[in-house]
Amino acid sequence: MKKIQKHHFISLLALPLLFSCSGEKKEEAQIENKKTLVKIESVSTQDVEQIGEFTATVEANISNNIAPQTPVRISKLMVEVGDHVKAGQVLVKMDETSLKQTRIQLENQELEFKRIDELFKVGGASKSAWDAQKTQIEISRAIYKNLQENTQLLSPITGIVTARNYDSGDMYSGGNPIYTIEEIRPVKLKVNVSESLFTKVKKGNEVDIKLDVYGDEIFKGKVSLVYPTIDPGTRTFPVEIKIANANERVRPGMFARVTMNFGTQNHVVAPDRAIVKQAGSGDRYIYVYKDGKVSYQKVILGRRMGDQYEIISGVENGSQVVTTGQSRLTNGMEVEIDK
Repeated sequence: MKKIQKHHFISLLALPLLFSCSGEKKEEAQIENKKTLVKIESVSTQDVEQIGEFTATVEANISNNIAPQTPVRISKLMVEVGDHVKAGQVLVKMDETSLKQTRIQLENQELEFKRIDELFKVGGASKSAWDAQKTQIEISRAIYKNLQENTQLLSPITGIVTARNYDSGDMYSGGNPIYTIEEIRPVKLKVNVSESLFTKVKKGNEVDIKLDVYGDEIFKGKVSLVYPTIDPGTRTFPVEIKIANANERVRPGMFARVTMNFGTQNHVVAPDRAIVKQAGSGDRYIYVYKDGKVSYQKVILGRRMGDQYEIISGVENGSQVVTTGQSRLTNGMEVEIDK
């Protein structure tokens, strides 16, 4: 009788253990069968403006260095940095000693030539003597003219003085120019544009320009020159842009951000929440949902437009893309839509 009671007692002790093991297996099975919840959105195509953004440094439209051809002492500087000058205005007066000496020499040669010319007309001088004197006086006239041009230095353009490297009384000995004069109405920018856009950039195209010094204020510019060849190293071509700059607010050296519009293209647009960056690379991916599973698809991004991205390639029109829960997903995984 005691043995029967003992066996019954053991059976009762084992019963809770059996229930416990079966319960744990049931919970594990439920966890295994539970699918990852995700949210999805349908994407579609739309016309997207093709915007190119570039950076550049503002340059003067024309920059002239003012200096004489030969070393000579500076008598007087007529303008200062920041002064506006007009084409033909006297900027520098140089020492006139050489000019005066050459003028006296030229006057004497002209008198001599006049005498030989009169003799030649009456047969008193040979043709060779007449030719020699004629040649000599022409050389002297050219030298005198050159000295005149290098004794009073004129501005070749209308612009502004942006540099002065000497003082009155200094000896100009070459190297740096005495002045730098720059035309800043207009100013220009040069940007390098991708080869793929070569057929879309035309002379006269309007562009928007922002200058860091003026914040978000937009200045208007126009394409003034499209270079005809592609750089084989960078696969880009230079484009020159001019800003009228009538008020001279834009100055050489300013940092500029240029926006060029190349028309529109019909591309898929997806929410930025759908974009996944692959760790350790610059590649971007999107999980696409279809028939209860997700696939990991590499995409090429275009413009960012607020909270959306233009998708150049990788996702088709009408696809359903995952917008939440991507960190728990793997390629080909079955998922459940979170409604």
